[in-house]
Amino acid sequence: MNKRLYKSSNKKICGVCGGIGEYLDVDPTFIRLLWILFACAAGCGILAYILAAIIMDDNPNAF
Repeated sequence: MNKRLYKSSNKKICGVCGGIGEYLDVDPTFIRLLWILFACAAGCGILAYILAAIIMDDNPNAF
């Protein structure tokens, strides 16, 4: 099965963390918490989120 990374319809802002959570079969809340920690610790998490939101495609199977 060919797995693809898409933005999720389960979104809080753009669906990036939800899409990563679905791709990795992990709770999206856990991904969101990691992303916040990364943004606070490294400082470049916000820029990475914006880039991911621009680059990632929307899920074509979402209604």
